[in-house]
Amino acid sequence: MSMTDTPPLGTASIAALRQYVRAAGHKGIDTTPLLTRAGLDLSSGHSDDERIDGERFQRFIRLLVEATDNPILGLETGDFVQPGSYTVLGYITMSCATLGEAIQYIIPYEKLVGDMGLTRFLLDGDRMHLIWQCAYNDPWVRPQMIDNVIASWIQYARWLSDDADTSPEAVHLERRSPGAALESAYRERWGCPVVFEAADNRVIASRTLLERPLRQPDPGLRRTLEAHARSQMAAITADTALLTRVREAIRQQLLQGVSRQDIVAGQLHMTARTLQRKLSQEGSSYQSLLDEVRQSLAEDFLCHTRMAIPDIALRLGFSEPASFHRRFKRNTGVTPGDYRTTHSHTPATD
Repeated sequence: MSMTDTPPLGTASIAALRQYVRAAGHKGIDTTPLLTRAGLDLSSGHSDDERIDGERFQRFIRLLVEATDNPILGLETGDFVQPGSYTVLGYITMSCATLGEAIQYIIPYEKLVGDMGLTRFLLDGDRMHLIWQCAYNDPWVRPQMIDNVIASWIQYARWLSDDADTSPEAVHLERRSPGAALESAYRERWGCPVVFEAADNRVIASRTLLERPLRQPDPGLRRTLEAHARSQMAAITADTALLTRVREAIRQQLLQGVSRQDIVAGQLHMTARTLQRKLSQEGSSYQSLLDEVRQSLAEDFLCHTRMAIPDIALRLGFSEPASFHRRFKRNTGVTPGDYRTTHSHTPATD
């Protein structure tokens, strides 16, 4: 699916990725080849608060869904949530006195976990509502991401309050039902009715849960961690802006048939060396962003234009069509021609 007409997915923490890897490992699934295909690497001891590209994170989840053929993968990954899954936000919530105090930190600091979506909190009489809007757009990934976030919330709240019986009154999911036979897995885990194809994703619970005491309150530690979180938020905001600007500059160049790092750097008022250093600090590189934008544009050209495949290869800066074919098949598992046949309603002569 083409991402060129949707907002960039920003970044995600290594910790968010590790939750999926732990869940897969529990099932005996080797995620190393999937991580490689997604352009990710967990082999060199990255810290949990390091960032990965959101598009690559989404691609890894897509590959994991395809490899497992599991309609409730996201639900099951919620079983593997840990305080570290939420980076410093997890440790802030651990040090809060009540569940309500912990919840108030989700909205201002959820970006530390990743740019996967946005949370809202509402009080309505004797009930509270936690509502989550998913930013991920791949139709295979989105329902699993929604399940993961909601399942992780509920599991983590139970852990924080040291009460495995803590349950919502209801959960609403915008995703379609995975099938009647699998719906019971949601009710058994969450202990409440679950509504599928709802208007949004929300957890509805008794307002009294806000006063539920947590196991390890530590106001002094919480204040220290919050200062650290504010510092990380400022850095992430600047980093995401840089990656977004570089992606857009590369995209505009490729649409004109060129792809030069020195031109992109000049547009951002820095040298190519400075640009590469700044991207490296964010765990990225010019080449990785170029590859990402090339793939996105290739899918878009194949789906929505009649442009011949050799012309697409030339437009994207490949020296010969064979190189484009090899790269595209490595990324998607199919040739450009097969991809066009499957995804496009606009036939072309290749």
